[in-house]
Amino acid sequence: MGYFYLIIAIIGEVVGTLSLKSSNGFTAILPSTLVLIGYGIAFYFMILSMKTIPVAITYSIWSGVGIAAVTLIASIKFGEKPDTFALIGLGFIIVGITILVSLSKMGAKIS
Repeated sequence: MGYFYLIIAIIGEVVGTLSLKSSNGFTAILPSTLVLIGYGIAFYFMILSMKTIPVAITYSIWSGVGIAAVTLIASIKFGEKPDTFALIGLGFIIVGITILVSLSKMGAKIS
């Protein structure tokens, strides 16, 4: 169940983060509401996921997948195309998370 909760947390974080740009400094009601709801969902479900997944694993997956998803969606929605170095950086993030989760002893503690 921990990873299911983590997926919901990631979706909430992505919705909240993408809505920040559209909120115009919290002057636009709908996007501002989506920011609050998105981050509320993100933190609530992240707390639930930490009941079975170590905090370092939870946070690294949450933040890394969130960064990659926001970059991808922002490139489509806002035309913010990542350049070569941005893609290389995203690759390093993904490789780092993969190493942490699959090769470290910390990742082995997942129940």
